[in-house]
Amino acid sequence: MEEKEQDKEAKWEHDTQARWYVAHTYSGYENKVKTDIEKTVANRKLQDQILEVAVPTQDTVEMKNGTKKQVERKVFPGYVLIHMFLNEDTWYVVRNTRGVTGFVGPGSEPVPLTEDEIKALGIDIQKVVIDFKVGDSVTVTAGAWADTVGVIKSINEHKQSVTITVDMFGRETPVEIGFAEVKKIEY
Repeated sequence: MEEKEQDKEAKWEHDTQARWYVAHTYSGYENKVKTDIEKTVANRKLQDQILEVAVPTQDTVEMKNGTKKQVERKVFPGYVLIHMFLNEDTWYVVRNTRGVTGFVGPGSEPVPLTEDEIKALGIDIQKVVIDFKVGDSVTVTAGAWADTVGVIKSINEHKQSVTITVDMFGRETPVEIGFAEVKKIEY
């Protein structure tokens, strides 16, 4: 048994690409698990290892008492999707989150989703080609920071995001923005 654990850890340490994994949860705990994992990631500073936690939902129309009502339903009740680099730390964080019963895979061994499975779920895995570098000035084109101008301080290829500094309340504050939401300022 101990030998299998060592093999698993050794294999995980060589995982050089973030992949999507599925964790099984108690039914109804999906959003709580998502929130708890995100809090743990922030507390342990694992943002570069656990990149995203998702509970896929879809809008449906329900008829109740003769009236139509728009309702958001979970696509996979009892499951949470996690985009991460699998290693001992990330496995431990997910596996020991309250409400998680294990990973989907043989013997609860995490098995990543295939590209076809990811596409079928509607998750966009295309890489964004960037035309900017650290030190460039950019304009934010979407989201809460739309129309904000900032200077790129770092680029995270894995998360496909940049960290820019913006002037807020008279001091520079770092803000992380996705590649698709920034545009290089041409002079």
